[in-house]
Amino acid sequence: MAERGGRVCVLGSANVDTVVRVERRPLPGETVRGLGRDRFAGGKGLNQAVAAARMGATVDFRARVGADGEADFLARRLAADGLDLSGVLRTSAPTGTADIAVDAAGENTIVFCGGANDEFTELSAADGAAIATADVLLLQGEVPVPVLVEAAGLGRTVVLTPAPVRAFPAALLDAVDVLVPNEHEAAELTGERDPAAAARALSTGGRSVLVTVGERGVELAADGRSLGRVPAVPVSTVDTTGAGDTFAGALGALLAEGAALPEAARVAAAAAALSVTRAGAGGMPHRHEVTELLAATTIVHG
Repeated sequence: MAERGGRVCVLGSANVDTVVRVERRPLPGETVRGLGRDRFAGGKGLNQAVAAARMGATVDFRARVGADGEADFLARRLAADGLDLSGVLRTSAPTGTADIAVDAAGENTIVFCGGANDEFTELSAADGAAIATADVLLLQGEVPVPVLVEAAGLGRTVVLTPAPVRAFPAALLDAVDVLVPNEHEAAELTGERDPAAAARALSTGGRSVLVTVGERGVELAADGRSLGRVPAVPVSTVDTTGAGDTFAGALGALLAEGAALPEAARVAAAAAALSVTRAGAGGMPHRHEVTELLAATTIVHG
């Protein structure tokens, strides 16, 4: 593996997450009592930027927030991880938000309001320069598709988390080098309920695919062929919020270093495993923690 510290550009959403803990998530029309309420910096883009930075990458985060107190809250949290705020521009729209209910099993339900994220419709000159000089570009689906298409056309190695799932145009997908859906997103994109089959179906046009399947690990595919499953590290789950973003951010950091895809996926899976042992989307681990977990864990490949 190359030396640590590759350059990662993350273009995507920045939100303030309100997390309510519940014994079980409510059914339609039902009211349940909350067990506690917390506020976190979140959004798929911000989460991936923090995850990549904590794994040792040099990160350039490009996002849009409001001119409000929520944006100030996010700025403080980003600065705490040493992230440069010059690419996080303020707009007249309110900062994006997510309201998240987390049940006793650690599973979540999320309601996302785009706010300023929806104003990110085109790249600035500085955005374009940051993308073009990065080793890896990380994208997600919480900002408008036109800016994703524009950004992907400038990236060296483009990684897309297709969440939330939408009608992604061929111009975007053709520019993606690594697609990272979870099993539900992969099924929605392909109609295939089997994650391995979905990964194969999505891995066309020279694109690699990693379908995350929670505690069962990650299915890998390329050129229409399965490359096997990277097993998950067994842990006790507290909260799954942000696990997929932790995986994607860590994956981007490892790929930027020059790691091969299976090795990058192995380390990213360990980072995601550590993240679910902590409450909230801000539980991304630091590199030394992931290294220690892998050193202490024996994984049986199935």
